[in-house]
Amino acid sequence: MAHTGVLCKICIFKLKNTSAATNRYIFQAMVRSFLIPGAFKARLRSLRADRTLIPRRLLMLSCDAFVLLIGFWAAFALRLNQLWPLQFQQALPLLLPLLLLGLATLVLSRWYRGLTRTTGSFSLYGLLPRTGLIVVLLFAFTSLFGFIQPPRSFWLLFWGLITAGLIVSRILARDLLRLRLERLQQLLQGATPTGIATLIYGAGEAGHRLLQELQLDARFNVVAAVDDDPALWYRRLQRLEVHNPELIPELIVNHGIKQVLLALPSALRSRRRELATRFRAMGLEVLTMPSLADLASGRLRVSELRTVAIEDLLGREPSTPLNGLLEAAVKDKTILITGAGGSIGSELCRQVLALGAHKLLLLDRSEYALYTIHQELIQLINTSVNTHASNTQSSNTQLLLPVLADAADQTILENLCRNHGVDGLIHAAAYKHVPLVEANVCAALANNLGSTTAALAAARNCGLERFTLISTDKAVRPTNAMGASKRACEMLVQNAAAQINDCGHGPKCSMVRFGNVLGSSGSVVPLFRQQIAAGGPVTVTDPEITRFFMTIPEAVQLVLQASAMASGGEVFVLDMGEPVRIADLARQMIQLSGCSVKDANNPNGEIELQFTGLRPGEKLYEELLINANDQETSHPLIRQAREQFMSADQLDQLLLQLNSIIASQDDQAAKLLLARIVPEYQPSLNLIHQANP
Repeated sequence: MAHTGVLCKICIFKLKNTSAATNRYIFQAMVRSFLIPGAFKARLRSLRADRTLIPRRLLMLSCDAFVLLIGFWAAFALRLNQLWPLQFQQALPLLLPLLLLGLATLVLSRWYRGLTRTTGSFSLYGLLPRTGLIVVLLFAFTSLFGFIQPPRSFWLLFWGLITAGLIVSRILARDLLRLRLERLQQLLQGATPTGIATLIYGAGEAGHRLLQELQLDARFNVVAAVDDDPALWYRRLQRLEVHNPELIPELIVNHGIKQVLLALPSALRSRRRELATRFRAMGLEVLTMPSLADLASGRLRVSELRTVAIEDLLGREPSTPLNGLLEAAVKDKTILITGAGGSIGSELCRQVLALGAHKLLLLDRSEYALYTIHQELIQLINTSVNTHASNTQSSNTQLLLPVLADAADQTILENLCRNHGVDGLIHAAAYKHVPLVEANVCAALANNLGSTTAALAAARNCGLERFTLISTDKAVRPTNAMGASKRACEMLVQNAAAQINDCGHGPKCSMVRFGNVLGSSGSVVPLFRQQIAAGGPVTVTDPEITRFFMTIPEAVQLVLQASAMASGGEVFVLDMGEPVRIADLARQMIQLSGCSVKDANNPNGEIELQFTGLRPGEKLYEELLINANDQETSHPLIRQAREQFMSADQLDQLLLQLNSIIASQDDQAAKLLLARIVPEYQPSLNLIHQANP
């Protein structure tokens, strides 16, 4: 009230000091602000925005009034078996009360607030209590005011007729409106009247929802549906008959089908791979709907279809994290991640933040990479935390700290750990691209070994709880300098863990090995995609070369769980599934792009597949374990290898010599000494300067 009084005084002062026209405007604004409720003002704004709203509402009211009148007459006619019964003529005075009570009930119960084009079973069920109330009110009116009483069975018949009439009118209005919107969309998009002949694979709930969503999309003309379940064959999915998948070739010929929509959000990856390969071989475009997780979270709608990508087909089914293990090492902790702008580092940042870290320190020496992941994380915070804008900036500052620095700078790392109370350090910074490392051996060794030494020393000196090294499958019996350098990094961590176990205090140190991840920098998948976009050729080093593949989110999820189960010194190995032949991967990507492979078997193909020979230091296949005596852990996809390692004194002496060689930039000498540190490594010295990145 005090606020209102002050506002009134201000307005009176304004009225005394302004013109008559201005006073009139101010007075009208005061009346609107004090007398008109906020919801009503919002309705007025919507009416101004949509000039056709009132005519459309009046049309719906007129249709419903007609249904009420026809239902009233039909109830008498059916009950008395006469076209114009005497009792109906005597009850004609009830028509006006019927219209007033009926339309008032529908209006006040917000029946007309729904979108006609989205009318479904849920909204139609809402008619039952509304029409029941109309009948009760009319019955009470006739009883109270002494009007003629129709037969008792009339009321039940009347309720059924007006309910059915209103439902039918809404369905007709919905379908007519959808048809009109479809025609308008066709005109706007310039689409053909029939759209592209499309087959839906999957007649379950997902297929039903997809078909509903696509009814207004002029790009698709859904002509058939198939499903693997024999119980659904020859039944109807709305207007479509569900067929046996074996009839697909016949359906393609009969309906001219050009594309397939996979309505299988919960299907196994192997099944989707099989279907995509089969349909691409038939020359069909293959689209897929979002996953169940995307649908459940609301991030995507059913109709947000996309072309099947190779990432959808590679790898295995996503694993389920063990209860409590995923967040154990990061929840309410301050975490420092080196190499935060890289493929693995950036995903580590996303998941650590999502798991409830108290604070996240992002360290990278690439300004662009650090800026990119920092901005992305800020957006994630802004969309997930429902706070005022004034609080959002402070929450970003408290949660995130981007640090532009070299992970090999031990002083900076120790300052960060002490000043911010870091609990865990995940060391992901490293040079990992095999041909580039082969061409720049000393620079790669300085970075990989130097950063690991600095990060490990900082973790020990500052009393951190955990230290986790991101390693690689190329550290197993390495044939290249990158893999050998990572094996040497593992030895550093193993020696540190042994010393910590002896003295009884220090961080829990562990290492996690895994193979190729999809979409990472240097991965063959983006390279093949670029080559296909350029028209080829697609280059593969060897017809027999194989690699393990895992999605980046799954790899990071397993890394965090392995870190949480570490007790000190473990070399964790992730189960990467089955290896993939790279030549087969290249063929699949070419086919998914809608092109044919040009090779010895098909010389008239569109994109050529070339084999260029193994690059320096490249393996035909990757191994994940040095010894076969690996041990199981509490997680079925994480195993543990207890590797033999060089003593700390011997390793330190060799590393001192290696640092001197690195300073002199002698790549050949560096590789020879690296072979002494990692005996399994047999360098090819004559190929050092022939690396082809």
